[in-house]
Amino acid sequence: MGEKPVKISCRNIWKVYGPDPAAYFQDGAGKVSDPEALRQRMRSEGHVVAASDVSFDVHVGEIFIIMGLSGSGKSTMVRCLSRLVEPTAGEVLLDGKDLLHASESELIEIRRHKMGMVFQNFGLLPHLTVLENVAFPLKVQGMDLKTRLARAQEMVDLVELKGRESSFPKQLSGGQQQRVGIARSLAVEPELWFLDEPFSALDPLIRRQMQDEFVRLQTLLHKTIVFITHDFLEALRLADRMAVMKDGEIVQIGTPAEIVLNPADDYVAEFTSDVPLVRVITIADLMEPYEGKLDPQDACQTDMSLHDVMPYFAEKPEGFAVTDDAGNVIGQITAAKVLETLASGKDRNGPAAA
Repeated sequence: MGEKPVKISCRNIWKVYGPDPAAYFQDGAGKVSDPEALRQRMRSEGHVVAASDVSFDVHVGEIFIIMGLSGSGKSTMVRCLSRLVEPTAGEVLLDGKDLLHASESELIEIRRHKMGMVFQNFGLLPHLTVLENVAFPLKVQGMDLKTRLARAQEMVDLVELKGRESSFPKQLSGGQQQRVGIARSLAVEPELWFLDEPFSALDPLIRRQMQDEFVRLQTLLHKTIVFITHDFLEALRLADRMAVMKDGEIVQIGTPAEIVLNPADDYVAEFTSDVPLVRVITIADLMEPYEGKLDPQDACQTDMSLHDVMPYFAEKPEGFAVTDDAGNVIGQITAAKVLETLASGKDRNGPAAA
């Protein structure tokens, strides 16, 4: 099965604040021969480089997480993707069309119909009920009252707030308010969903519940998602792929397992130092070619984590065949491969790795 098509792509995006940032990019293109030299020059001349030569693709149906510490540029990037912040240079391609060349009216239509956004502060209108808050973007679209309320009710049911339709935001818990924000962003049936630290203001238990809710919704809806967080464990739990940012630059892009097993530098390694490998690595990450000796009737699937499958090695130390969703044998996993991987991460992760 081939790679899914690209939904949104950014190419050599720069966001620079200062006296005259556009002067560094005469043609508006962000591709430069020596980005590091340009960064140093801009900073020496009094500019602040919030995003620097950032490029990545997000595929249809993918959860792409951008993470980093405060000030790393991650929130700047998600705002550049939606043009809530105007990039200084580069390209943002949505279905192949450069959004930086879209007119104001075109951009309004794209935001109203193709994009959904959820931010850390819930942004609910205090004088509107739950149902009215969820229906509000549909009202802006010009949808008639009956249709928009019916659509809003579907979204309220989807986020499991049935019975709270007439409540006002102040009558809801933080987790319930964020569910309303999520329902509101989904009401327009967006093709692309931006979430900027949506759970960081919540208590740890509620945050975990909202992560579970997010996973449930994505299983149902299969949205293309760009998700911002500073919490590495949250990123590992939710991401299909992730990008780690530092000082406005992309340091590393990869799957959670790739980043945990092969951090690009000490900055990334520090994030991964306390991560239990068995909960991050899946069978797909360690699968080897099938040699025909293991029973296909006693197999595991690619999305199982080592944490899930390791207990079974006590009964079958030789390993298991691996099957895809259709039940076809596509490889094998052995105890030797698992031990080799865990041993390679022992010095970095310590006892928690196992």
